[in-house]
Amino acid sequence: MLILFILLPIVASIAIFCGAPARQSAIAAAAINFLLAGYVTLAHQPGIGAFNFMVLEKPELHLSLEIMDGMSLVMLLLSVIVTLAAVLCSKAPEGNEKLFYSSSLLISAGAIGAFLSKDVFFFFAFHELALIPTFLMIGMFGRGDRRAAAWKITIYLGLGSLVLLAGLVWLTRVTGSYDIPTMIAASGEIPLNTQIGIAGLLLLGFGMLISLFPFHSWAAPAYASAPAPIAMLHAGVLKKFGLYGLLRLAVPILPEGMSYWLTPLLVLLLGNILWVGFVTISQKRLDLMLGNSSVMHMGYIFLAIAALIAFPGNTLAQPAAVLLMFAHGISIAMLFGLADRIERVTGTLELADLGGLAKTAPSLAWLFGIAAMASIGLPGLANFAGEVMVFLAAFQAYQGIDSLGPVQIACILSIWGVVISAVYMLRAYRSVFHGPLVKITSDVAHMTWQDRLPAVILAITLFAVGLYPNLLLNLLK
Repeated sequence: MLILFILLPIVASIAIFCGAPARQSAIAAAAINFLLAGYVTLAHQPGIGAFNFMVLEKPELHLSLEIMDGMSLVMLLLSVIVTLAAVLCSKAPEGNEKLFYSSSLLISAGAIGAFLSKDVFFFFAFHELALIPTFLMIGMFGRGDRRAAAWKITIYLGLGSLVLLAGLVWLTRVTGSYDIPTMIAASGEIPLNTQIGIAGLLLLGFGMLISLFPFHSWAAPAYASAPAPIAMLHAGVLKKFGLYGLLRLAVPILPEGMSYWLTPLLVLLLGNILWVGFVTISQKRLDLMLGNSSVMHMGYIFLAIAALIAFPGNTLAQPAAVLLMFAHGISIAMLFGLADRIERVTGTLELADLGGLAKTAPSLAWLFGIAAMASIGLPGLANFAGEVMVFLAAFQAYQGIDSLGPVQIACILSIWGVVISAVYMLRAYRSVFHGPLVKITSDVAHMTWQDRLPAVILAITLFAVGLYPNLLLNLLK
């Protein structure tokens, strides 16, 4: 069954190029995947729907798909929810519907394939499959200086992928396998110096893909230039590939190697939270502000990973990281989707040119407000549960002031990021939706139910997980 999650969007893409209705086919594929994921979640048990096909005998290479644990399942749920919302809110350029919708589906297929792969070769290959349409869509259908943004993201992520590939090849050589569970079982046999070298490559490679400071400057311009569904899928789903990779490969296989890099990681994640946070405050456009905000919040997930590295027995760190990955993916996808709606009805995302939009488009104001409050960690929404768990995870090994270590110090400093988030998000919300009406917002039409549907799906998800986090945490046991 799991192969269907990948085949459906790929087959739908082929059907679209062969003449099938583009939008309807994309929505159908996304909706079926959404329903299948619901069934897999409700019927979750070890090995359900597993798929295995031998591609090569020497070296032994399998297209092997399996929900290895709750983390894979949560990432699958994130992928299908954001994909459905992204396709529903898509407005393809006239005459380019085929390429637009098929590219969105291929990004989704690549992300899902990476999260379900048991073989490290296909884990990497599926991610690269998703990057190709991402580059093309930004360069062809983006806005602003789209070609420069497309080249920048191509160079950064291409270089990150090369570094990551070097680390993965080295890792497969020392473990003697491409199978991830087998590699994890062989972790105790890897010498310390080798662990340090491979861990450094994986941290650098995955870090560039995640936008770890200071390798983050590609992200905000790319998201600001990207068409809405591409920004939603990449910021909401595909960027989680690097975090998933660290939790799936680097931390369990190379514990001592990752411990060696703990202090640099703590310094860099504070760069994400504090440095990029202040950069976000200075933004004058809503799309650039949201792009930098996405980069900033990666720092909190890195903090959970750092807590797990520092204390391998930490029972909160991995669930905290996965929960916040899911929450951030949903909230940032909702924000980018609604920002696109604002631009379509007003013609601009310049904060200084907007105002009073809540008077003419109250539904848009309510929905954007929900996503904005989630992003800054309002209780009752999913991001709050994830961030609180991250802070608790950082202090799980704390035993009094004498045991205050680097992770706890980084956590204390990172809490200032909550204040920074509130400043830039509330200021942006006030600029766009409150104050006197201006010419471009005075005659904005109300949202139809079709316009509201993708945001409502994401908002319900944020409330459901925020009010009852065990919906996801029970899957991670």
